[in-house]
Formats: sequence, structure tokens, C-alpha cells
Amino acid sequence: MGTKLFVGNLSFEVTENDLQDLFEQAGPVSSVNIMQDRATGRPRGFGFVEMATEEDTNKAISMFNGKDLKGRALTVNEARPREERPGGGSGGGHRGGRGGGGYRGGR
Repeated sequence: MGTKLFVGNLSFEVTENDLQDLFEQAGPVSSVNIMQDRATGRPRGFGFVEMATEEDTNKAISMFNGKDLKGRALTVNEARPREERPGGGSGGGHRGGRGGGGYRGGR
């Protein structure tokens, strides 16, 4: 087991300092990172907290999973490694040319 926790269902009002203060109740916190949308800079509603030891990690899960923070019940569990995504491309579908059809003649 690692020491990095996934923290989900965060209110957009929660700051990294809020999470640090909360999780320090379970033990020393190594780092806190709330993920933000690249385009808007707004929080995405989840983040990661790294605890100093595995024991503190387990304690934090039991203390804070389901706990209310600023009106939202937190989801706290061990962070899984990031899945590799296929690279390249910008996504989206193929749009082809403008459709034909329809008669446009006239007098």
C-alpha cells in the first residue's frame, strides 16, 4: 500500500490548506494537490493528499471517507497509478465535408 490518497467529491470552495488542516488530524501530511481544469483554472472537484506513513494513510481513510467537508461527503481511498492513455490526436470525431443533397437551382 502507498501513502497517496485520492480525495473526491470536493466542494469547489475547498482549498489545499483546508485539506492539509483536515488530514493532519490523522498524521503528518507530505503534500496536497487539488486538480484544476486546464482551460478555466477552476477546481475539478478532486485532489490528492500524500501522508507521511502507510499507518497514517489507513487512519486518514477510516477517519475521512464519508466525512462532510463544506457540505459534501468526501470520498477518500488509496490513489491508484494513473492509467496510460493513448497519445496523439486532439480527440473529437471526423467531420468530413459539408453535406450535399438538396436542390439549389432556381430562376
